[in-house]
Amino acid sequence: MADALKIGIAGLGTVGASLAKILVERRDMLTTTCGRPIEIVAVTARTKGRDRGVDLSSAEWFDDAVALARDAKIDVFVELMGGAGDPAYSAVKAALSRGVHVVTANKALLAAHGVELAVIAEKNGCILNYEAAVAGGIPVIKALRESLTGNTISRVYGIMNGTCNYILTKMEKEGLSFEACLKEAQRLGYAEADPAFDIEGNDTAHKLSILTTLAFGTKISADDIYLEGITNISIDDIRAAADLGYRIKLLGVAQKTDTGVEQRVHPTMVPLDSVIAQVDGVTNAVAIESDILGELLMVGPGAGGNATASAVLGDIADIAKSRPGAQTVPVLGRPAAALAPYKRAQIRKHHGGYFIRLSVEDRTGVFASIAKHMAENGISLESIVQRAQASAESTDPKTIILVTHATMEDSVRKAVASIKSEGYLVGEPQVIRIERPKTA
Repeated sequence: MADALKIGIAGLGTVGASLAKILVERRDMLTTTCGRPIEIVAVTARTKGRDRGVDLSSAEWFDDAVALARDAKIDVFVELMGGAGDPAYSAVKAALSRGVHVVTANKALLAAHGVELAVIAEKNGCILNYEAAVAGGIPVIKALRESLTGNTISRVYGIMNGTCNYILTKMEKEGLSFEACLKEAQRLGYAEADPAFDIEGNDTAHKLSILTTLAFGTKISADDIYLEGITNISIDDIRAAADLGYRIKLLGVAQKTDTGVEQRVHPTMVPLDSVIAQVDGVTNAVAIESDILGELLMVGPGAGGNATASAVLGDIADIAKSRPGAQTVPVLGRPAAALAPYKRAQIRKHHGGYFIRLSVEDRTGVFASIAKHMAENGISLESIVQRAQASAESTDPKTIILVTHATMEDSVRKAVASIKSEGYLVGEPQVIRIERPKTA
C-alpha cells in the first residue's frame, strides 16, 4: 500500500471540524477506497483549545497558517479560512510554491487570484482543487473541468446562494416581508449578522466568475458582472409573479454571445413549471447548456458543514488516488496561458421578457401614457394588469403590472425612464427579467 497522504488543515470552523471528524471516523473506509491512508498531521485555527468534537492531539499545531503551509511536513494544504486576502492568499501561495497540493473552499480567493494561483500550481506540478467553492456539495467544478470535455458550452446559470433562496422561498410560502425573512435566516444561521455579501449578490458573483472561466476559457473577471441583489424584492412582487405563473429566484447567469461573454446576477422570474423554480430553501442548483450533452441540471445542498466538507473530502480523495508525476487536470479547465482575455458583452443587449411594476398616481390618462411610451420604444406587451384597490373611491396610488414579450433591455430602460419623467410615478419602478430555462 502507498504511503499515507499527509494533510494540514488551516481553519477548524464548521467545515474544518466536520472534515476532520469524517477523516478520523472513516479512516479505514477511506484507506480502502483511496488505496492509501489519509492522515491529519498539522492544523491551525484562531483558537487552539476549543472542543471541536474530534481528537486532533496527534496533529502538530501551528499558530500561523502561512507557517503551516510553508513548513509543515504535508502533501496537501487544506485552506478553510475564507477571504480573498491574507492569511488565505499568502498561505495558499506558499503551499503551491513549495510543491504542496492545495484544496480550498474559498470562492473569494479564487475570484480575486485564481489565475495567478493556477500559474503557480502548473509551474510546480501541483493540484489545486476547489469543488467546495461553488455550490457546496454539487460537483459542478468536476463536471466543467473533466466530465464535459469536448462540449461547447453556451450558457451556465443557477441558484448559487442558499441565503437568498431561503429568503425568497419563505417570502412566497409564508407571505412575510423581506426584512422578516432575513431576520429568520439570521436566527437559523443561514445568514450572517452582516448579510450584505449574500443578499446584494456578491457571493453569487464570485461563484459565477469561476464557472464562467471553466465554461468559456476566459480569464476570471469577477468585477465585470452586472449585479443586483434581492433587497428591493417586495411581497407584492412575489405575489404578482405567482399570479402570472412565475417564481422569483436570484440567478447567476453566464452566456456566450456574439459580442463577448455576458455575466449577470439579479432577481429573475422563472416559470412555475420549470425544474429550477422548484428549488427551495437553502438548496442550490446549477444548469449547464452544451452542444453535445444538451441541458444538465444539478441540484443539491449548497452550504453547511457536512455538504461543504463532503466536497472538500472528494477533492482530497482525488489527490490520494492520483499517481505521482501523472498529468494533472488544469486548474481552470485549460492551461492558464491558454485562457483568453475576458471580453464583456453588452448587458443592455440582453434579449428577453420583462416584469415591470409601477406605482402610479390615480389620475386620468396614466394607462394611455404608459402604453405610448412602451410603443415608442418598440415594446410589445404580453399583459397589463392593474392590481385591485381596497375600494373604488380610494385615492391611494395604483399598482400597474406589465409583462413584455421578448425585447431589448435597452428599450425597457429607456421606456421606464420616459415614464418616470412624466411625474405620475410614486416611488421607484421595479424591473425584473424573465428567463425561460430550456431545462423543464
